[in-house]
Amino acid sequence: MRPLVGPQMLRELFRSRVLPEAASEGKMFLTKCAACAIELGTGGKECGRCQTRYCGAACQVQHWEEGGHDQLCKSIKRAGGAEQFYANTKYTEAVAVAAEACADDTEGQTCYICLEDDSEEGLVRGCSCRGAAGVAHVSCLARQAQVAAERTFDRWHTCGLCEQTYHGVVRCALGWACWKTYVGRPETDAARQMAMTQLSNGLFYARHYEDALTVYEAELAMDRRLGADEDRMLTAQGNLASSYYHLGQLDEALRRRRDVYSGRLKLSGEEHEDTLRSACNYANSLDSLKRSGEAKSLFRKTIPVARRVLGESNELTLLMRLSYADTLHEDPGAWLDELREAVTTLEDTASTARRVLGGAHPLTKAIGKSLRGARAELRAYETALAGRHECRWRRGLV
Repeated sequence: MRPLVGPQMLRELFRSRVLPEAASEGKMFLTKCAACAIELGTGGKECGRCQTRYCGAACQVQHWEEGGHDQLCKSIKRAGGAEQFYANTKYTEAVAVAAEACADDTEGQTCYICLEDDSEEGLVRGCSCRGAAGVAHVSCLARQAQVAAERTFDRWHTCGLCEQTYHGVVRCALGWACWKTYVGRPETDAARQMAMTQLSNGLFYARHYEDALTVYEAELAMDRRLGADEDRMLTAQGNLASSYYHLGQLDEALRRRRDVYSGRLKLSGEEHEDTLRSACNYANSLDSLKRSGEAKSLFRKTIPVARRVLGESNELTLLMRLSYADTLHEDPGAWLDELREAVTTLEDTASTARRVLGGAHPLTKAIGKSLRGARAELRAYETALAGRHECRWRRGLV
């Protein structure tokens, strides 16, 4: 799919990013004036043909006469309105980014769905498939997910071949594909609500944390307005907290993650996957604020549960063990046996991740990087302790 207009004109029209105030009206993410970029809130004017929004009549006239809207209006209308047009445009951009990122991995391959090599769109693979498996066009993956959505929404985020989640820019492209598919439906439509979640998660996993945060905020506002159940509210709060964490707002992230973990324990119990995920997030927040003792204690309590309930090969189990090992070897006051435990944990986790997820998966790479660092730290302290008989020495006291 090609953009309907040139990228420069699109930037002029849609230079504002997704904004949380969009949820107040329940239909648009675009909540800045297309001409002057001022915040609109719930007011302003709207183009009667394409629903492009303005702060007032003056900006609407100016944008028509000087901003190029006279050339764009019919195209936007044909695409389904301003929000649909924006989603289509962002989808096209995201597909191009994903195809470029996957170019080396997919060179000479064909799409396993349509069995063709479309050089115009490009091919992607963002799961744990290997060899020739899993290579596809984003558009083919989207069509496959749309058909499967009658039974399950999982195909929008999980590969149907390896049954592992998509990651990185491929997850982001599928997020935009999902959103553009369902954005035109009413706010109360379940598929549209799930599509918003796929978009926000896709932005998050592509590390577009600011954009993800604003969609998460819009989603939370929508959930409150529609009276969503406690499970969905906790999910929305947890997603917000993760965005705050990655944006460096550590105190706010900790507060929210503590509340989400407490809520999950009460709602679902300690063995539920969502509870374990929230425990991992809470422990990471504790560690980020130099409360490593509390983080270690929580990991030691919950990781055995994850290994027993989810299994050693589960992606969350692997992530929890990685996070625990990082908490151990990055602690300035770590004991020598804790450094050894970190290395042993990472060696075991790395082997499992390579077998289950493959060497190209981001989690496998993260475990490998952490293992190299932990081994280097252990060698340094074992060298410093050479000739001594004590087996428990604390870093900083050597």
